[in-house]
Amino acid sequence: MASPNDLQFQEFEEAAELLSADPGASTLSMSSSNTNSTSAPAAGGGGGGGGGEDVKLDLSEDEEGQEESSELLGGQKATSGFWTFEYYQSFFNVDTVQVLDRVKGSVMPLPGKNFIKHHLRSNPDLYGPFWICVTLVFSVAISGNLSTFLSESGNPAYHYRPQFHRVTIAAAVIFLYAWLVPVGLWGFLTWRQGTERQVGGYSFLETVCVYGYSLFIYIPTSVLWIIPVEWLRWALILIAMVISGSVLVLTFWPVVRDDTKVMAVATVATIVVLHTLLAIGCKMYFFHTEAHIPTPVATAPPAHITLTPKPH
Repeated sequence: MASPNDLQFQEFEEAAELLSADPGASTLSMSSSNTNSTSAPAAGGGGGGGGGEDVKLDLSEDEEGQEESSELLGGQKATSGFWTFEYYQSFFNVDTVQVLDRVKGSVMPLPGKNFIKHHLRSNPDLYGPFWICVTLVFSVAISGNLSTFLSESGNPAYHYRPQFHRVTIAAAVIFLYAWLVPVGLWGFLTWRQGTERQVGGYSFLETVCVYGYSLFIYIPTSVLWIIPVEWLRWALILIAMVISGSVLVLTFWPVVRDDTKVMAVATVATIVVLHTLLAIGCKMYFFHTEAHIPTPVATAPPAHITLTPKPH
């Protein structure tokens, strides 16, 4: 039968020999519960050269994950490329309160209150402009169909047919206006400002955002255009043009006013004219009511009756 001395581990014997040779050496204590290892010098030991050595341990996976999360919370996250989903997600990083505040600012422009500085606050978005354009496309197309149906309801020769092509035309016109005009305006202002005059201009995203929110007033206006009263339609379109045009003028005038007087007035006039053409074009195409003159019914001429005397 084996003796207890034969059952001792070789590692314990080597550790005992090391401690007897250098009582001040550092020891590592590992517990079965996977707690962190601690290094403690032996009690009462003299300051030997080997007693001051530090023992470095590798971090566990949990600790590495905590360090990575702390870096993300600290704002050290790398910027995503434009081909990633995270890059475009930042353009839609708004909540309902912010969108409602910007919609409110687009329908109630006040003199001296810049839309970008007072409502965007360096956080422009594409969420509001995108859904405003989509809603306006369907409201104009559907309201135009209903307006045509109501205006032709008294015509017996009229047969109603849904005009789905109006949705395509409305989408092309509205989205091209909401994107191409801001692109041209932003490029023109950037070219005029140049590098010689450091004028505080707007970014491309801010320009698109202003144009998108300025179209919101046309959504309720297009619904009211269903009413078959021509003078009321023109009054509504005039009010909508004044409100939405004021948002654009009050926003871009502080940028162009430092330019030459002729160029500043021409730029603002171009903005207003293009905005007016959009409103009048939608009114004339989708809500144009033709005056139908009733066609007189042709009546046959009275037949002439010829009486012939009977022979006696």
